[in-house]
Amino acid sequence: MTPITEVAGRRVPLSNLDKVIHPASGTTKGEILHYYATVAGAILPHLRERPVSFLRYPDGPAGALFFTKNPPPGTPSWVRTVPVPHTDDPGARQVVLDGLAPLMWAANLVVEFHTPQWTAAEPGVADRLVLDLDPGEPAGLPECCAVALWLRERLAADGLDAYAKTSGAKGLHLLVPIAPTPSAAVSAYAKGLALAGEAGLPELVLHRMKRALRPGKVFVDHSQNAAAKTTATPYTLRARALPTVSTPVTWDEVESAARGGEGLVFLPDDIAGRLARHGELLAPLTDPGRDRPPLP
Repeated sequence: MTPITEVAGRRVPLSNLDKVIHPASGTTKGEILHYYATVAGAILPHLRERPVSFLRYPDGPAGALFFTKNPPPGTPSWVRTVPVPHTDDPGARQVVLDGLAPLMWAANLVVEFHTPQWTAAEPGVADRLVLDLDPGEPAGLPECCAVALWLRERLAADGLDAYAKTSGAKGLHLLVPIAPTPSAAVSAYAKGLALAGEAGLPELVLHRMKRALRPGKVFVDHSQNAAAKTTATPYTLRARALPTVSTPVTWDEVESAARGGEGLVFLPDDIAGRLARHGELLAPLTDPGRDRPPLP
């Protein structure tokens, strides 16, 4: 029988807690759930009010992976869903995770969390910009960090503040809080940034994904600003051999990594200590009282 745990007044079924999900580290499903309970205060502000998509990997990263936007079968009635019309399904709905109990219910499915750049209240109107820096071998994290530092200065020249997090995979994400702006306009501006990066650092930056051009360069993926696209949510675990975390980082850490210093790979056990030392580095993205500058 699946054990039932009471979480924030809700009865949440938590199953197969001893199942090893990440064999490379021996990380069990129970340890994954413990991680999300520990960082709930940090991840929930990034999930609230945003329809979430799930990359599910119930048998670990070497098993079947499947991406879903629809509420999974058996979604409890107390898990909030919102209408998010898709081109092929005008009546579509998606889950919004707005508390600890819904978070733990979703984590029990063994998922990566992915969210759009807009909230359910204003679909297709972004309140943040994202740039996904993706290296092509032999380029790696140091090259991503060098590009991130260049883009940070370029954004600052336009009056915009950039915040960095690891993707949890190979690269780096830059997140920029902005005044609510139609996603098409944000996409156009982000593409302009990628083009400017390619012009300013031609030996290092690409604005197109073309595989033949990728070796040794960093692809500045601007496409995730499209209304239909999503990005890995801060603090989500990734479906990798090791349970890497998409982790906010300081600019000092980015500068050090760009010089070939310590890498930026973080596992669940690292995150509580980082939150204690640095606080929530991405809090400006979720602070409703913070002024958000318009795109130039």
